[in-house]
Amino acid sequence: MDAVLIDDSRAILAVLTRELETLDGLSIRSFTDPEEAVAACTCQPFDLVIVDYNMPKLTGVQVIRALRQMPDYAMVPIVMVTSQNEAALRLEALQAGATDFLLKPVDALELKVRVTNLLTLRRSQLALAQRADDLADAVREKTAELALREEEIIWRLARAIEYRDGATGDHVSRVARLSRLLAEAIGLPKEVCRMIYLAAPLHDIGKIGIPDSVLCKAGALDAQERALMCTHVTIGERILADGSSDLLQFCERIAAGHHEKWNGEGYPRGLRGEATPLEARIVALADVFDALCSDRPYKSGWPLEKARDFVAEQAGQHFDPRLVEAFLQNWSSVRAIMEEAGTASPPLSAAHSSLREAS
Repeated sequence: MDAVLIDDSRAILAVLTRELETLDGLSIRSFTDPEEAVAACTCQPFDLVIVDYNMPKLTGVQVIRALRQMPDYAMVPIVMVTSQNEAALRLEALQAGATDFLLKPVDALELKVRVTNLLTLRRSQLALAQRADDLADAVREKTAELALREEEIIWRLARAIEYRDGATGDHVSRVARLSRLLAEAIGLPKEVCRMIYLAAPLHDIGKIGIPDSVLCKAGALDAQERALMCTHVTIGERILADGSSDLLQFCERIAAGHHEKWNGEGYPRGLRGEATPLEARIVALADVFDALCSDRPYKSGWPLEKARDFVAEQAGQHFDPRLVEAFLQNWSSVRAIMEEAGTASPPLSAAHSSLREAS
């Protein structure tokens, strides 16, 4: 344990030091200049401070106030030594943050007993703080483990849905990464960006309720089949409804709103503008862009630049203009995500079909 003694009298410092050096495990540093002492305390967290009241430059009360403003000294025991026993002075010192008092001339036995008790208190404080740090570390570790498990479950479920749709699972991975990129680009908090990244892969979870004859059809859908395909949104919303966790609630909003359009011409509710949750608007853009670029049984993938131009043209129509701006400003990152997944621009097919509404 480390103690600092502050008194403008060298004689008193010598007496205090001599008495306290008899205590086991206590290292002592003394100062006659209170300003130098305060400066030293900013560099070293002492476990005990003993300070005289009547000193030049700074009084003992002023020293206490200065120390209590430092985070490391919020709980450190501080003893004020004074020859005055006035109630007003004691009250002022207590208000400043003094822990205890000693009257001059200091009784050696009283000094050692009080210091021993205060050091015991300090050790308890440090032990409690260490215990709290250990518990916090354990909680962070377990939370990280749960987050990894949560993420793993989501990805496995999302990939299962993709395989049923006849895809390889890469679509949900790219949509998740593109969605996180857009979320970060518009300045959303880190945890929100993570939620969107994890929730995005389940945007089409409702497709498990669509018959294979419609979901896996190689040709164009007729009006009845298209209407049936569109129900994957409400199916997904019902599957994810009433979730107790923030992540499941993100998943529900994304599943329910990723086919809404900025101009109100989307489905299932025809929501306009910001009435669609932001996370759903983000995934809507990422989903459509990746679907345009991807080969499907019913169409060939578009070149990246052609899909980019389509997104730009749809600002204020299909997509949130702010998100389109972020998408275009971060085009190099978007392209990198697509090319890493092996979807660099393929040759433009003369007979490419339009994007299926329920991509």
